[in-house]
Amino acid sequence: MRDSHSIFGRRARATVPCLVAAAMVVLLATPAEAGPPFPPKRRSTHHEQSARDYVGREDVRLFITEMVERHGFVRRELDKLFSKAKFQASIVKAITPPVTPQARSWQAYRQNFVTAQRVEAGLRFRERHAETLARASAQYGVPEEIIVSIIGVETVYGRNMGTYRVIDSLSTLAFDYPPRAEFFRNELEQFLLLARDNNLDALGVKGSFAGAIGIPQFMPGSLRRFAVDFDGNGQTNLADSPVDAIGSVANFLASHGWSRDQPIAFAARVENAAAGRIRAMVDTGIKPAVRLAELAASGIAVADLPATLGADTPLTLFELETPGQPTEYRIGLQNFYVLTRYNRSSLYASAVFDLAEALRSAARPVATLLPVSAPVLPPSPVSRTN
Repeated sequence: MRDSHSIFGRRARATVPCLVAAAMVVLLATPAEAGPPFPPKRRSTHHEQSARDYVGREDVRLFITEMVERHGFVRRELDKLFSKAKFQASIVKAITPPVTPQARSWQAYRQNFVTAQRVEAGLRFRERHAETLARASAQYGVPEEIIVSIIGVETVYGRNMGTYRVIDSLSTLAFDYPPRAEFFRNELEQFLLLARDNNLDALGVKGSFAGAIGIPQFMPGSLRRFAVDFDGNGQTNLADSPVDAIGSVANFLASHGWSRDQPIAFAARVENAAAGRIRAMVDTGIKPAVRLAELAASGIAVADLPATLGADTPLTLFELETPGQPTEYRIGLQNFYVLTRYNRSSLYASAVFDLAEALRSAARPVATLLPVSAPVLPPSPVSRTN
């Protein structure tokens, strides 16, 4: 068994936030704070009172019983833990889509991630960890700039890892956010196993409002499955070890099907294609299911395609919309789809790709890199698969 410093680091805490990286794909803000330390007193609703008293709730009692029977937890220890877990209204507010959804803006989304400041910080991060990045890329087949870009988008290279207690985040979302209750109960289960297996104080671990942890913002399930001890010190520390974070990001992508030395995405021109045909291709979804030969037959042009791509190469056609501007179309291949396994959003994957291109081509001004576009809300661990 690893000691209590593993996985999360010595302090099991996060740094002061700048820009969030683990947020929902429809917002653009850091996770809402828990509120002022001494909020004005008001009368609590019955729901709020019962939500704060987690250990006394029937649904929580059933969950505890499942953990005892399935994993051999000690009931009194879980009773004690959940008696200290706190409902956080700000978490529910942060994750709940607005009543009147606003039109998504790719330009606005991208501009929050592909900036001169983030490119410069990424170049410094890459220089500091050049040897580690080269080793990770060689071992897992993932380009260095993709690894750096994901860490840059997620936490600004480790500067913003979240300020919420993970037990509060996951309890709130597992028991008081019905739309994603099943997902978050599973992550709460994984978190309890993670804490027990590594002798951690479950009340001391900090993360995003959705429960994502560390420099790469892994959800607990992903952390248990894909985090690696890349610095070889016998501990897997995603909070304080950029080396472990680099190796873990590369391992996550490789485990989800990253293809070494293969392209990711290209810009597409659809001027000569029928609108109905374009819509049909876009509606097939983000998983590559359209053959390359179908693009040409439909009048969709893609520049600079490698000659090695055969007519039967599967790809996806997706759109990046900005209100008041022409829609941007791109095609994504297998590696683009893998990026969406980190966060199930074509906006997120496109921002990661563009930032990676900016890092790779840093000699050019950022404004000249691909279409100037932007993100909606930082990467959301909430939509991430394990």
